Amino acid sequence: MKSIVTVGTIALVAVIGILGAVKAESRAQGIGHWGSEAAAYRASFATPSPGLRSNAAAVGGLPDFTALVRDNGAAVVNIRVASRATPVPAEAQPPSPFDWFFRGMPGQGRPDRPQQGIGSGFIVGADGTILTNAHVVDGADEVVVRLRDRREFPATVVGTDSETDVAVLRIEAAGLPVVRIGDPKRLEVGQWVAAIGSPYGFEHTVTAGIVSATSRSLPSEAYVPFIQTDVAVNPGNSGGPLFNLDGEVVGINSQIYSQTGGWQGLSFAIPIDVAMQVKSQLIADGKVTRGRLGVAIQEVDGSLARSFGLDRPKGALVTSVDEGSGAATAGMRPGDIILALDRTEIARAVDLARAIAGRAPGDAVDLEIWRDGAKQTLQARVGSREAVVETASAARPQRLGVTVRPLTASERAESGLSTGLLVSDVSGPAARAGVQAGDVILAINGTPVKDPEQLQRLLIGEQQQIALLVQRGTSRIFVPVRLA
Repeated sequence: MKSIVTVGTIALVAVIGILGAVKAESRAQGIGHWGSEAAAYRASFATPSPGLRSNAAAVGGLPDFTALVRDNGAAVVNIRVASRATPVPAEAQPPSPFDWFFRGMPGQGRPDRPQQGIGSGFIVGADGTILTNAHVVDGADEVVVRLRDRREFPATVVGTDSETDVAVLRIEAAGLPVVRIGDPKRLEVGQWVAAIGSPYGFEHTVTAGIVSATSRSLPSEAYVPFIQTDVAVNPGNSGGPLFNLDGEVVGINSQIYSQTGGWQGLSFAIPIDVAMQVKSQLIADGKVTRGRLGVAIQEVDGSLARSFGLDRPKGALVTSVDEGSGAATAGMRPGDIILALDRTEIARAVDLARAIAGRAPGDAVDLEIWRDGAKQTLQARVGSREAVVETASAARPQRLGVTVRPLTASERAESGLSTGLLVSDVSGPAARAGVQAGDVILAINGTPVKDPEQLQRLLIGEQQQIALLVQRGTSRIFVPVRLA
């Protein structure tokens, strides 16, 4: 384990009951002032609302979470997963800042034993719809949901989105208690929040703290403006809810920042509004569609701002423009600095990524740019970002587990291929079979694939084994993949 501080994806994994790792944390709202305004807050929390609405009463100047837990605890679930995946021996794997979470527990890396894991979730639909983290169910062969009353149900993975780490599950049950959804945008630093989850398998554990920051950007997490809190979260809290003092869910506990693998006061949650948007798309379409502008960008620091004649660091500096993209058609070029999108300021590069991802393919956007020491306005058409193929069945959260996109014109010319799908990310069954990022998928069971939608259609059905024709460099090979 490196001695520097690293962001840990909490993925509680166990080998024959030995707990390993998971992710944890989410966004939240509460109360921030308890001095001279304590009486006003106590008065506002005095009368609980009907249903699941539970206000935390102030006791001695501090919040009381008993009503919140009593009214909402039944809607929080424990999630157990099992996988027949054969782990790679620890000594054969490269060092990673996530070693503590995934390979630091005794007994892991033994190929003769099944993997098991545990996480948390919460019910958002009385019909059995549940939200959790995508990494909790990634690659699982079996998912079991346990309610507070100890009833257990096998769960179907409706869909997952690795970009935001959100997954939607469903169990066959009716009349279930559900949480109320809050507004993360109303959160303020210093407000009280509480988490309910299963750290290390201790079900329905309650921890509390305050909002430490909002709209945090984390490495390799471009689309989530995380809520940072000091709520204690540990392996097993992943996917659990973060509540404000009104008993509303404002986030999903997802990550921690740690030197040891345990909680050290820095926890991060996915804002619930982001998760609910993902949920709607997964239920309706089975996948998440994001807008794409077609540019590579970087942050503008003080030195770059001076170099380009800006009064201060701001905007997103364009480093390259993809051929045939909306940005290219609009006339954008490397060296442009995008200052605003539809009159909304782009303060940092990540703001542009999040804003474009939230636009539907085909939308027209006005971009204010800085070029040659002056402002200009361009109008661009938003394209569609590469599709993530994560088709689910009752026992399979990811039938294949690859992120793919069609080859560009330059890639086709360079490789000599007329069709094929470039793999940009891989997990689950495909990863276990040996598929790698950079591979080009040419065919499934002898049927050539031309686009992500066709690939997804070819995966629908009861087949449990497929043969992928893959090109890696100048070599081609059939890779057998067990789907179920």
